Amino acid sequence: MAEKIDLMDTRILNLLQQDASLGIKEIAAQIGLSPSPTHERIKRLKREGIIEKYVALVNREKTGKQLLVLCTVTLKQQSVETLQQFEEAIIRFKEVLEVMCIAGSHDYLLKVVVNDVNDYHTFVMTHLSSIPNISNLSSNFVLKEIKRETALEL
Repeated sequence: MAEKIDLMDTRILNLLQQDASLGIKEIAAQIGLSPSPTHERIKRLKREGIIEKYVALVNREKTGKQLLVLCTVTLKQQSVETLQQFEEAIIRFKEVLEVMCIAGSHDYLLKVVVNDVNDYHTFVMTHLSSIPNISNLSSNFVLKEIKRETALEL
């Protein structure tokens, strides 16, 4: 059973969400604890799965990935087996950054990043079309990202 997250844990998590490269001493100084208990708290947060991993946020446009597509997928059948088959297939594609199983008129929402429309067409024709049981695919091209945040409010 996971321990309850207290105010000190929240402060640590907020700092790490803003800058995961902070060292133990920097975090400790900002929250008013010594390094040793700060380090123990961070280890516990990792052990309990509250901190999943540390990442660097990369500006996709500066790396040539100009096109962000939100793609909805509807399957012909929604059995446990067909859902698992789709999920196992879709996570293999490097263009797909996120896959969400959703409720409503579609089964999945995909976040896809590619260089341009031609690359997206290639992705659809070579990768998505290779997955069986897809009945409908709808692509929404993002014109402008208004808010892009990864930090959870704690």
